Amino acid sequence: MPAKKGLYANIHAKRKRIAAGSGEKMRKPGAAGAPTAANFKASAKTAKKRTKKVSVSSKGPGRLTKKK
Repeated sequence: MPAKKGLYANIHAKRKRIAAGSGEKMRKPGAAGAPTAANFKASAKTAKKRTKKVSVSSKGPGRLTKKK
């Protein structure tokens, strides 16, 4: 059985479907079936940490600059 997608994956997928013209709407906070604050707290526990991106600058070899 494949792993279930997370809360944020489902939210982003729905936003993408809405942008494509599916006619769906996001639920309002507090509506039946909408994620609660507890759901967001639980999903934050399993979230991946963001990493800082580093790119090579065009100013010469060996020089690194941080992306914003």
